[in-house]
Amino acid sequence: MVKRPKIMGILNVTPDSFSDGGKAKTPAAAAQIALGMIEAGADIIDVGGESTRPGARAVKIKDEIERIIPVIKKLASEIKKKKLSAQISIDTRKAKVAKEAFEAGAHIWNDVSALTYDDASLDLAVKLNCPVILMHAQGTPEGMQDDPGYEDVISEIKLWLSTRVAVSIAAGVKLENIIVDPGIGFGKRLEDNLTLLRELGRFKEIGCELLLGASRKSYIAKIDDSPVDKRLGGSLATAIWGAKHGADILRVHDVQETVQALKVWETIENE
Repeated sequence: MVKRPKIMGILNVTPDSFSDGGKAKTPAAAAQIALGMIEAGADIIDVGGESTRPGARAVKIKDEIERIIPVIKKLASEIKKKKLSAQISIDTRKAKVAKEAFEAGAHIWNDVSALTYDDASLDLAVKLNCPVILMHAQGTPEGMQDDPGYEDVISEIKLWLSTRVAVSIAAGVKLENIIVDPGIGFGKRLEDNLTLLRELGRFKEIGCELLLGASRKSYIAKIDDSPVDKRLGGSLATAIWGAKHGADILRVHDVQETVQALKVWETIENE
């Protein structure tokens, strides 16, 4: 029996995210977008206040907090009022932002730097005792796509993530709280992304849950030259591939379509 992964719906409250920047203009509007994703089948809503697209510049802590805290508070209130089971994830590299987000109602910490960007992050992850997503990236968003390169992309990223898991556990983070993400598109060439997807199951050997975030990313455009708003087919193909090869969580923009695709896949597999 196959089991479909959890769905993490992407809620960017940023003006410059590569796909949906500027859509959630108020906390109420953002909460409504999130509730729509939950109704469509999202298990987790990932709230981000700093774009980490290639070329993006770091956002000041104050600005990031001002963007995300009202949204998380509003969404947490709506989830509680409607008695929904969905969780809220905070997508940030900064410990102070994460701390404020958890005080506002977040449950999961999604850190694209794998707790390396901020010296306070490891200690905070231990204190929060929460699920934490450790993602691999080569370089920083500002320059990660300038000239990425690997000799053996699977071995190198697997070793890096395994090391981050070991460091986190040594600091006091519980193994069962750690989720790993190979970081599709974060300092990777097309051939690197395709190899990571082809051998995705290798990352299960680390011993943690596995997240795949490939929705609408530019590797799809490098295959068929599609603009960002025309990458649904490629995103769904990748989601099904990920589900079949060990992903426990899929981070996606198109929740309803992904849930439908996974339901059909799951039914075919289990009949």
